[in-house]
Amino acid sequence: MELISLSHSALSLLPPVVAVLLAIITRRVLLSLGLGVLLGSFLVADTNPILGLEYLFQTVFSLFWQEGEINKWNVDIIVFLVLLGMMTSLMTISGATKAFATWAATRIKSQRGAKMLTVLLGIFIFIDDYFNSLAVGSIARPVTDQYKISRAKLAYLLDSTAAPMCVIMPISSWGAYIIAILGGILATHKLTDMSPLMVFIEMAPMNFYAVFALLLVLLTAWFKLDIGAMKSHEDAAQKGQLFNPESGVPAGQIVPPAQVNQAQVKDLLIPILSLIIATVFSIVYLGAKATDGPFNLILAFANTDATGALVYGGLIGLFVTIAMVLRGRIQAKDFFISLWHGARSMFPAIIILLFAWSMASVISQLETGKYLSSLVDGSIHTAYLPAILFVLAGFMAFATGTSWGTFGIMLPIAADLAMGTDTTLLLPMMASVLAGAVFGDHCSPISDTTILSSTGASCHHIDHVMTQLPYALVVAGVTLIGYVVLGLTGSVLVGLCVALISFITLVSFYVYKEKVSNPKEVIATS
Repeated sequence: MELISLSHSALSLLPPVVAVLLAIITRRVLLSLGLGVLLGSFLVADTNPILGLEYLFQTVFSLFWQEGEINKWNVDIIVFLVLLGMMTSLMTISGATKAFATWAATRIKSQRGAKMLTVLLGIFIFIDDYFNSLAVGSIARPVTDQYKISRAKLAYLLDSTAAPMCVIMPISSWGAYIIAILGGILATHKLTDMSPLMVFIEMAPMNFYAVFALLLVLLTAWFKLDIGAMKSHEDAAQKGQLFNPESGVPAGQIVPPAQVNQAQVKDLLIPILSLIIATVFSIVYLGAKATDGPFNLILAFANTDATGALVYGGLIGLFVTIAMVLRGRIQAKDFFISLWHGARSMFPAIIILLFAWSMASVISQLETGKYLSSLVDGSIHTAYLPAILFVLAGFMAFATGTSWGTFGIMLPIAADLAMGTDTTLLLPMMASVLAGAVFGDHCSPISDTTILSSTGASCHHIDHVMTQLPYALVVAGVTLIGYVVLGLTGSVLVGLCVALISFITLVSFYVYKEKVSNPKEVIATS
């Protein structure tokens, strides 16, 4: 079967743009992704419907079986989702979730406290964004539910701490991946006096989007900044409607049989800690095993099997959960029903992921990323390159649904542009790519990290996308100002300071506006 590439044509943008626009207009994610995949398959096959259907079948099949073996990455993610669903369901039926919420209520006295708990957990669990969103969501959801915090707000808190933390931490799956790319770039340009790790660390404060996204999350949790559509969700949550029931039950929502026994706080904490410790250990162990020479933590993270580690951690976490549950009085029938309910709760998320992965395969074949990267013209003034790369990387991640794919394509391009124009902007330009990729990923309905944040919060996916978008755009605007100033002055510090002033001005204006219109709501901590 002969397929075509549209790396030279704006038509390569059509499938993702159609999928995204339909998802926003119809609020039906599966239908929108499905039509986008069909359109992309049609274009890939040069408008031949028979070849298009054949390509579509091969694309779906390759999600599970590729190049004569199991597609380990995809299958591992699906297995981990099912394991986590089973864990959560067992902790619910045993009463562990309720026990934790009751315990937290004695220490957390307000909505502010519940939201700050979620944010701090998201900041500290930075090993992997998938793991962060799903694990923190499982821990925080009982507490945020008790304090009538909408699932959309919870999803935002999860998503906007996970990726921004992972992208600036060297000891994370993201950090290891980026460091590996940086190593290749430095070798290509013969920059042997620069260490990839040190370059990554120097670039972290230049990632303006990640820095200000984390600041905005903290301020949103503290001051109750409900921007745009988030306000209607929070207002509904105050009346007991944590998610929109008209859209059905969201992915990750556990509805097991009635609780059969009374558990203790440790029945939730021990399984979650076991999951975290086992996952971190597996990440380091598998990475060390795949690395030649003496043990090196950064190399271990770079060479590890991240999804395999998630499965190992999930299996141990589930085993510990089962052991804790069986200590109580639970009938075999309720036990197995609970396992089934937990697995089934993840099916909607898995289906959306399969559609999103299919879309990613189609976009890769169309070479949408190459077309977008070709839009960077050599005649552009050097001072504006950091800002332009931020916008381009953001649009690429938005259209393709992958920040990692954007890193792989855009970081080498940024380095080539810097080495050919102004070498002093090498690190800022590469940092702007990282920033743009996370921004686009936050806005994209077809991003797997966004999907898993919705799942972790048990929020309808399109509701999460629409409520997070205004926050992402605010941070992106501040970031863009910072990169323009950075390019014009050549100073990272000046760019960061101007961005910070812009950020403080915007947030202060909004807080003042809300305080005037709803003084009790802004000041109150409950």
